[in-house]
Amino acid sequence: MIGGWPDALDFLLGFLALLTLCSVGAVMAGLWAVGRFARLAPDVGQDLPPVTVLKPLCGDEPLLMAALASICVQDYPGMQIVFGVQDPADPALEVVTQVRRRFPACDISVVIDTATHGPNRKIGNVINMLPAARHDILVISDSDLHVAPDYLGQVVAALHEPGAGLVTTVCRGLPTSGGWTARLGASAISHSFLPGALLSRVLGREDCLGTTMALRRDTLARVGGLHALVGHLADDNVLATRVQQLGLRVGLAATVPMTAVPEASWRALWQHELRWARTIRALEPMLFATSTLQFPLAWAGLTLAVSGGAAWACGLFLLAWVVRAGAALGTDRLLSGRASAPIWLLPLRDAMSVGQVVASYLGARVVWRGHVMWADDGRSPALSGD
Repeated sequence: MIGGWPDALDFLLGFLALLTLCSVGAVMAGLWAVGRFARLAPDVGQDLPPVTVLKPLCGDEPLLMAALASICVQDYPGMQIVFGVQDPADPALEVVTQVRRRFPACDISVVIDTATHGPNRKIGNVINMLPAARHDILVISDSDLHVAPDYLGQVVAALHEPGAGLVTTVCRGLPTSGGWTARLGASAISHSFLPGALLSRVLGREDCLGTTMALRRDTLARVGGLHALVGHLADDNVLATRVQQLGLRVGLAATVPMTAVPEASWRALWQHELRWARTIRALEPMLFATSTLQFPLAWAGLTLAVSGGAAWACGLFLLAWVVRAGAALGTDRLLSGRASAPIWLLPLRDAMSVGQVVASYLGARVVWRGHVMWADDGRSPALSGD
């Protein structure tokens, strides 16, 4: 037994080193996918049919005014915007009032309806808003999304592509403050989620990312309407699956909006990201474990610790940090030209992310805007804790 201990340790170190090198390769592949996407320059074209943008709201979020203003300055004719809340006293209504004053020429409708329809309150809100939508093309867009002026044009252009039934977007993280938690959260989105989503699309997956979901009204009716989604936490995944069952594709628009990251505490950030992790794990329990290959500094750090600080492990850690930092800075440069998080946070970021993957397998309970739900597999309805 004693004689076998060095062999077991060597095996463990070899395995951890292999995981680190595989992770380094995955990060480089993700950067390549980002570069491939950044080179896309599709022509928006002249076919710009009227569009209804559905913006479900809940509370006065940080930078909400800026996010809502960004949808009002779209370089797009024939745009209707519908804002919706489920509480007549929702503070987001005051922000909407300011938006209407600031953009009087915008076609803006406001729906206030307390009906919930099911455990997914975002989709329940959109169900209430849908009767106010006048146009055939519907764009469901998150309240915290900050978009470029060509956002709608790019989304509609992707929807016009042959066989497209649903269009989504990737996004970058936008910290709403200079605090380290918000910057950590933004880094997870910009430097892990975004490259991973683009790489998975290159490999053949067509996931829908719920920050943007654009489709035609008749397509929504054919998949069972919004009521088919309101019982599930991962409404975007359910919608994508049903659209694909119609023989239609999930397109990706050539635009990268920013999603606000407001978390000011470790607890808030952990709960938010654990909700994402448990939602994805419930949908893809085997595949989700491989997402840990996006975090080479976690594996390199573990290798360094197990080796007792061996020189070769220090070199491996340095290699992982250089590649991870280079990919993060490269992604920022390709898509925005500015860094969204300092590279010294990356070891902590990778350790947190691997910890969340592990924690996602230890339960299904999530907290979404103060409401408790349980992550579901997209087939069985989600349960609400309320």
